[in-house]
Amino acid sequence: MPAVALGRDFEFKVGMSEVCPTGLAEVDAVAGGLPQGCLTEVYGPASSGRTSLMLAAMAQSTGRENVCALVDASDAFDPASAAAAGVRLERLLWVRCGGNAEHALKAADLLVQGGGFGLVVMDLADTPPVTARRISMTSWFRLRRAVEHTPTVLLVVEQQPHAKTCASLTLEMRGEKAAWSNAGEIACATFGLRQLADSGEVGIQSCPTGLESCPALRQAANGRQKRRPERPPQAESLPHNLLRGIRVQVDRRKPVPAVAASFESRW
Repeated sequence: MPAVALGRDFEFKVGMSEVCPTGLAEVDAVAGGLPQGCLTEVYGPASSGRTSLMLAAMAQSTGRENVCALVDASDAFDPASAAAAGVRLERLLWVRCGGNAEHALKAADLLVQGGGFGLVVMDLADTPPVTARRISMTSWFRLRRAVEHTPTVLLVVEQQPHAKTCASLTLEMRGEKAAWSNAGEIACATFGLRQLADSGEVGIQSCPTGLESCPALRQAANGRQKRRPERPPQAESLPHNLLRGIRVQVDRRKPVPAVAASFESRW
């Protein structure tokens, strides 16, 4: 009987995976972190918080002195935004694939097999689903086997889930509601927008949704502001709000049972 009990205890401990925090307490509360030696899928439509989660995980990993690799399938990575999110760029390897999803898959496979990375991210967020579906299950299985028994976290960001059973953790992202700034914050933002529009540095075609009633912003969009103002407008004259982020809901789809959480993604 003691031998049987010891065997059960041993199997339980072997099955447990080391995890790395995502940097978002709300996500860690439901997901428990990103498992090492496993493939994690994060998927959702545009403006659903996928990139915020990806950057938070990269910032957390590089902050712990790990070296990270980003396989950028669509050349969409913005180093300035990553640095602002806390990513240490000197500890990041950026692999650009020029829109080729197959090259991204091969690059991720080589990086995982090469070892030495705390986090490997394969960003397929801007890859059309019809293109991502061309990656065979055999390729996903090979990628999962490559990361097994390693201390590396393999994170795949997509519009739709494609790794299926090869993923140990699956998180679905979707935007809940917009987060708006107050009247004082919009004054400086609108002032800068009008300055750029007047100088011809940017061409604004239309106002963002929900801001059509803002006179100063509408003038900048229509090109009717002829004279550059000498100072930002007063907050009292701008009672409207400016979009500063979104409230994101995260649903853990795998492992079951499903658990949900939400956080605010700001920019």
